[in-house]
This record gives sequence, structure tokens and C-alpha cells, in this order.
Amino acid sequence: MSKMIRYVIVLLSGCTLISVGINFFFVSYHLLDGGIIGFGLIAHYVWQVPVGVTIIIVSIPIYVLAWFYFRSFFYNSLAGVIVSSLLIDWLAIFIPETPLLPPLPSAIIGGLLLGIGAGIMFLLDISQGGFDLLAQMIATKTSWNVGVLIVVFDMAAVVAGFPIVTHDEIILSTIAVIATGLATTIITAWGGHSHSPPPPISK
Repeated sequence: MSKMIRYVIVLLSGCTLISVGINFFFVSYHLLDGGIIGFGLIAHYVWQVPVGVTIIIVSIPIYVLAWFYFRSFFYNSLAGVIVSSLLIDWLAIFIPETPLLPPLPSAIIGGLLLGIGAGIMFLLDISQGGFDLLAQMIATKTSWNVGVLIVVFDMAAVVAGFPIVTHDEIILSTIAVIATGLATTIITAWGGHSHSPPPPISK
């Protein structure tokens, strides 16, 4: 299997898992995710703005930083932010009127799907942009695990969403974020993810 085919398969698989987790498990219960997706969900709940659109807008300053200091990450994550944002907004059309599962299983499974999706993409140094990209850049310069950094950024987004969610939704969102970080950490550690910057895919 060529590197490009492998890249495309991992990119589509990871972005699809993330999109399914958000639309079929988070939105039904007004749950928050962490990081850039969390801010996308906050904008969606408050102003009905598409989640993917918000992700792209908020990611712009981070991509400017990546362009100047982590050019290889810029190239390798650009497809991630575009594909994931488009898939998130496209799959939103199919959100079921009746939730697929009760609240707690939805939070856990949704979080695991996001973590697995992000984790398998990180193995090829792909991210869906936003704070995942920022975590990836920080991990390159430090010994910190990228999954641990994501948990920190994710919790910051959940805290920012406190004013718009109920007490139960806060608890469920926290559980979802922990599940996401746990899955990402396990996959990146198991896969022996290197923090060395990957070569750019294209210019």
C-alpha cells in the first residue's frame, strides 16, 4: 500500500469517527467536547452556527503560527481540518430525532470515537487542526504526550461552555472529554508516535 493511499484511508477513517461521535452521540444530549470542537459545539448551541465552520474560523490563528514555525505540520494537518469540518457539517444532516443511546453511554462512546479518530490520525502526524494541532506542535518541543495535552485543552473548552449547559451536561461532557483523551493517549502510546516533525506532503 502506497503512503498516499494509507494517508487517505487514515484521514477519512479518523475524520469519519470524529464526525459520527459528534453528530450521533454529543449533539443529541447537548454535550460539549473539548478543544476546537468544543468551541464549535458552543457556537452551534448558542447561535446555530455549523460546528465545522466554527472549527475552520478558530483554527486560522493556529495555522498562521504553524505556517511560520511548524511548516510540516501545517501541510500535514490542512487536509485534516478541511475534511473533518466538512464531514461534521455534512453528517449533521442525518442527526436522528431520537438519541441512539442513553446519556451516559452516548458520552462514553462519543468520546471514545473522537479519541480513536484523533489517535489514528496522530500516528501519521495528521490532526484536524485547532487545539489538536497546537498540542502536536507543543509535543514536538517537549516530552509531553500529545494525548495529555489534548485533555488540558479539552477541559478548557468544557469550562468555557459551563454557562450554556446544565449540571448533568457538564458531568457528561467531562466524562466524554476523559474518554477522548484516554483513547487518544493509549493509541498514540501504543503506536509509538514520534514527536519529530514529519516531512511535508506537498507544497
